Amino acid sequence: MSDIERADAVYEALLSRAGERWVQPRKERTARLLALLDDPQRTYRVIHITGTNGKTSTARMIESLLRAHGLRTGLFTSPHLERFTERIMIDGEPIADAAVAEVWDEIEPFVGIVDAELEAAGDAPLTFFELLTVLAFLAAADAPVDVLVLEVGMGGSWDSTNTADGDVAVFTPIAMDHADRLGDTIEKIAEVKAGIIKDGAAVVSAQQPAEVAAVLRRVAEAHDASIAFEGDEFGLVDQRLAVGGQQLTIRGLAGQYVDEYLPQYGAHQGHNAALAVAAVEALIGGAAQAIAADILSEGLQNATSPGRLQLLGVAPTVVVDAAHNPHGAQALAQSLDDSFDFDEWGLVLGVLADKDAAGIVDRLLPAVTEIFATAPDSDRANDADAVADLVEERGRRASVHSTLAEAADAAREWASQSERRAVVIAGSVVLAGEAIMLAEQEDWKSGWRQ
Repeated sequence: MSDIERADAVYEALLSRAGERWVQPRKERTARLLALLDDPQRTYRVIHITGTNGKTSTARMIESLLRAHGLRTGLFTSPHLERFTERIMIDGEPIADAAVAEVWDEIEPFVGIVDAELEAAGDAPLTFFELLTVLAFLAAADAPVDVLVLEVGMGGSWDSTNTADGDVAVFTPIAMDHADRLGDTIEKIAEVKAGIIKDGAAVVSAQQPAEVAAVLRRVAEAHDASIAFEGDEFGLVDQRLAVGGQQLTIRGLAGQYVDEYLPQYGAHQGHNAALAVAAVEALIGGAAQAIAADILSEGLQNATSPGRLQLLGVAPTVVVDAAHNPHGAQALAQSLDDSFDFDEWGLVLGVLADKDAAGIVDRLLPAVTEIFATAPDSDRANDADAVADLVEERGRRASVHSTLAEAADAAREWASQSERRAVVIAGSVVLAGEAIMLAEQEDWKSGWRQ
């Protein structure tokens, strides 16, 4: 059996478990399995990230900055766009298939023990995400890494990733999301997310609503943790468009960084970069130690954010952005206006059924001219007709396409009729992954072919 086949077999074993949408507040089960494995998550430093939007982009920037310091890094994010090995990165590359199989061989004998204990207690077996978290922790220890950049799966306090103790807790903007699981007010959601703050940690946060900031300050104080907010202790000073991205001036916790190039579009990515810089400063030396200019430049210039305002095609221009909740959709709509010079945008839109499709539509409609409704290739997908109905309820028209390929063809043909038109594909991480693969298969960067 090849390494790819062995890794794919591990993924199939994980998929046989309760899925990622199955959430129960129970990090103790993950902790039990980790204890049997001698707690690999305690063998390196950890930067732990939660929030509503921008987690993955910020995590990837942090990881790139740490690697530029010469540190060996691990990165755990979710979900994946194309292949599940993207979720576990070692030194900037997806984990090797052989490593996945070898780590699973270490874990598997203990999974049965914990599952049996859970069954005896009348509890459900370990889930997909719980086991994937353990796999990531052990892979990082086996590498070994100096620092693991760790993205929360959902919430914070009871998430399986919270079995690690973050030296730095990072909060991207917090908004209403997963209210059925995290709480029906923004304060309750903030309380759950604040659970990643550990005793004596450093906390850095994006700008937050006043009620969220109050929760984070209170929890940080209870844990004797320092806390710094964007706009107060650090922030984005200046942001200008540049070829392929933007020039940033950032006021960090320890230094001022002028005219640094970030090869990513969108005002929100500039704010993510400021947050990432503060997080790295907090880890490497706090307020006393700025990041060296050459290291900062290398780290930001090498940072990537697949599926987030990513250019997929030219002639016509096609970009993809996950934008899978209203907050992300609002950031995308603003970026289309701020970062590009087109008169009309065609939107290929596909949303999962458990997402706020109406909220996403409300934020995106003002920014686009033509809408092409479709559905991600997922059993959780919202029907394309239902998405079109939401658009039409708001006085606009949407064409309906059964697959992304059909929707993308129609959108690219529409955009090819004028140099002032472009296409954006958005609404779901699953759809974004499909779009990236389709663009590669059809070579969209060679232009539209009749």
